[in-house]
Amino acid sequence: MAEEKRKKYITSDALRKHDKADDLWISIQGKVYDATNWAKEHPGGDVPLLNLAGQDVTDAFIAYHPGTAWKYLDKFFTGYYLEDDNVSPVSKDFRSLYYEFVKMGLFEKKGHVAFRSVLTVVLLLALVVYGVLCTQSMWVHMACGGLLGMLWMQSAYMGHDSGHYQMMRSRGWNTLAQILTGNCLTGISIAWWKWTHNAHHIAVNSMDHDPDLQHIPVFAVSSKFFSSITSVFYGRQLKFDALARLFISYQHWTYYPVMIVARINLYVQTFLLLFSRRRIPYRWANILGILVFWTWFPMLVSCLPTWTERILFVLASFTVTSIQHIQFTLNHFSANVYMGAPKGNDWFEKQTNGTIDISCPRWMDWFHGGLQFQLEHHLFPRMPRCQLRNISPVVMDLCKKHNLPYISLSFWDANVATIKTLRTAALQARDLSKAPNNLLWEAVNTYG
Repeated sequence: MAEEKRKKYITSDALRKHDKADDLWISIQGKVYDATNWAKEHPGGDVPLLNLAGQDVTDAFIAYHPGTAWKYLDKFFTGYYLEDDNVSPVSKDFRSLYYEFVKMGLFEKKGHVAFRSVLTVVLLLALVVYGVLCTQSMWVHMACGGLLGMLWMQSAYMGHDSGHYQMMRSRGWNTLAQILTGNCLTGISIAWWKWTHNAHHIAVNSMDHDPDLQHIPVFAVSSKFFSSITSVFYGRQLKFDALARLFISYQHWTYYPVMIVARINLYVQTFLLLFSRRRIPYRWANILGILVFWTWFPMLVSCLPTWTERILFVLASFTVTSIQHIQFTLNHFSANVYMGAPKGNDWFEKQTNGTIDISCPRWMDWFHGGLQFQLEHHLFPRMPRCQLRNISPVVMDLCKKHNLPYISLSFWDANVATIKTLRTAALQARDLSKAPNNLLWEAVNTYG
């Protein structure tokens, strides 16, 4: 009793005042921590901490740190306890489920995914190189372009796995796997991926906090983007100007063509980040990896006999890889969206509302890279992909218990839902009463 009286308490309202980069407090399981200085060193970047600053972040923390990071918390303890630490029934069940999975060892059972993925990538790379260098058939060269697209897809899944959990035996080997699969093989920096992807997980489908929804001027999933909202992630206004309105008005038609060339934007974003002033872990390793890609890929393309074949080869590879870009958007574009910062005390609810699973037979799991179980992955980001199908029924039951959505669509139906969402926003963009007039719009559409 005497020890209980000596404890210092702080209310949730008082905690919320510590929500700035230079004054960043969070609460985990009732204890309050000062993460101000740690945010800059956080392996997941400072954005997730900034998004949840001044809040109880227990659910998000345990989702991202099964067995790790807990031992580092004590040095950040402020001495305060959260006075009104009320845990909702949903959070209680989520935490119980998490600890059950920990006891079952599911976070450590990674199966043979890494071995099979490496073998697949090596085989695809060998086929592509052989087909380009040792054959003269244009059709074989085009097939090799498609195989290269498949290689990029599988490499991205490996990068995703190694970025979320330790896929290899040690952290050093895991980092090497990230650089090889991301930077060297796909040309997309793992540092860029971590920067955006962790923010996406924490603030899934927040229009002003989730970078994976912020595609102005090309796409907008909601008419709320027409107000030129400010991106908290990028720190700039997403202007809905004449050009944006024109593009978005036809986005349900341009969706698939844009997905084919989407990689170009990823290459640009990679260079912008790596040569920015932001603090980037392993910056030079990332830059070296990108240089490796931009050495072997142009050399491979240059080995083709004509410029026509070179262009068609690149187009074939981009077209096949676009399936993956489409998949990433299917998981979220037609789900519920919201404005504002995420809240740490509704982790489970936000993930269920902002994600869509893609239903497929077990033999297709390799093709989707585990991301067809998008909700399961968002709830337990550190869970190896080979376990996601196994926990799916349990997650579904928990959603039913708390009357929360569990949306699982076929690949076809998910495409239909996404196109419907884009079409709805496109028609709203065309409505002169809901968007400002401009001369470009009138010139294109006056006569239909």
